[in-house]
Amino acid sequence: MSTTAVRSPAEFEEQLQRYLFERSEEGRAVRVGEKEVSEQAAIVARFADLFSRDQLHALRAEETSAEGDQREWLYRLRKTCESGLVAAELAEKDDELENALLAARVTFKGEELPLRSALAQLAVLPEYKDRDELGELQRQKSAEFNDARLELLRAYEELEADLSEEPDPISRNEEEKQISLRELESVLVAASDQIESTFLELRELWFDRLLGPEREQQPSSAHMGYVRRLSPLDSTYTKDRATDVCLATLAALGFDLAADRNIKLDLDDRPQKSPRACVIASDPPTVVHLITRAQGGLHDYQAFMHEAGHALHYAGCDPNLPYTFRRIARDHALTEIYSYICEAITREPGWHAQHFGLGDEEAQTNAQATTFLEALLFRRYTAKLRFELGFWSNLDDARTASDDYAQQLTSATGVRYPRDGHLADMDGGFYSADYLRAWIRHAQLRAHLIETIGEDWWRSPKTGETLRALFAEGTRPSSEEIAARLGYDPFDTGPLVSELTGTAA
Repeated sequence: MSTTAVRSPAEFEEQLQRYLFERSEEGRAVRVGEKEVSEQAAIVARFADLFSRDQLHALRAEETSAEGDQREWLYRLRKTCESGLVAAELAEKDDELENALLAARVTFKGEELPLRSALAQLAVLPEYKDRDELGELQRQKSAEFNDARLELLRAYEELEADLSEEPDPISRNEEEKQISLRELESVLVAASDQIESTFLELRELWFDRLLGPEREQQPSSAHMGYVRRLSPLDSTYTKDRATDVCLATLAALGFDLAADRNIKLDLDDRPQKSPRACVIASDPPTVVHLITRAQGGLHDYQAFMHEAGHALHYAGCDPNLPYTFRRIARDHALTEIYSYICEAITREPGWHAQHFGLGDEEAQTNAQATTFLEALLFRRYTAKLRFELGFWSNLDDARTASDDYAQQLTSATGVRYPRDGHLADMDGGFYSADYLRAWIRHAQLRAHLIETIGEDWWRSPKTGETLRALFAEGTRPSSEEIAARLGYDPFDTGPLVSELTGTAA
């Protein structure tokens, strides 16, 4: 691309909108099982003139002389340009790995299963030994791709370091997130330690109830999907009621999700559909996909509510905002606040009583199970962040297996994680830190809602009004700015510790 083809920031943003829409829709089609072959590279090729080093330098030059929102707008465009250059270089390798994973099969009890279907099956297999067997098959097959994963990861890192002019991946992510990852790690480890005694008591109680007397003292991670589903309670939390109950829950806040033309629901079950629920905001606020794959159990309800928070955020942003402040964020910590606060409703005993006809004692017990799961996942992600900080501090020595990954996650959860699982478990851009910031922030928001609205915050239209005002701001604020508005220090974990231990704030 010649220097004459460099676009103004506004022209770049306009074409970027088309590019990201096509890539999002392609990713959606593959993720939901409508396509069995990813063709991201073809899209990147069609937009080959959008990204160049000349364009990147031009955006950086304008950013340097800008101030306020204009500077932030240009910063996000520049970082997206960096990402586009990386994608242009590596899209074919990305497709190659994605398509190999889609084609991978395991044979279990005489049936050939796609790798994603095997992962989904682990959540619903009733026999402990069967989950161990299938989990091992799935682990072995997935690990066959670790060389390719590590090669691709290193290629991404080399390009990102070059384009950003920041060679250290931790410093680069800290600059983008505008936080200290080491300080975040410190406060999270302290919070994880504070909840440990309560967590250990709940773990023994619920592992016994969920996994049965035949369980190992330290069950393998193959059982995590089954545990998260709270499978022994699936007769209460049936697959067929999940959508109706979740829609009714949101309606109590004043949100009519089913009638929202901006939100496209995909609730169908397909063999190649990823079991992990998600939202793909292809062009907010008008094209927002909410995708789940129900399997029965409480996790269906929690996943729907979690993704509904994302969907309502993107579909509720002010359409008059610049595209960048509707679609592009420095990180994912802001939108995860809204997914977490919606999911938190499923931890309210009153929600269990109201929608499932449970008595007070049973509702309290089942709500306790959800608090245990939340504590389990919080400790897992805290350990994951600790591992990732070590991993990225010494990438040159990274291998396709990691004793540190296995030790950190196993110690934190009491679940046995495999040495060769770390690369499949690696989300880009320290996403683990964004989840953890949202854990802190949603607990602060929940405490604020209880104080200003009351204990029934989870079924009050006033909560909907509060959230709607936040959604309208799109992706412009940072998670830490939301903390300041609520009157909290960004790293104040007090409300989160209180929530996970069942103590008063």
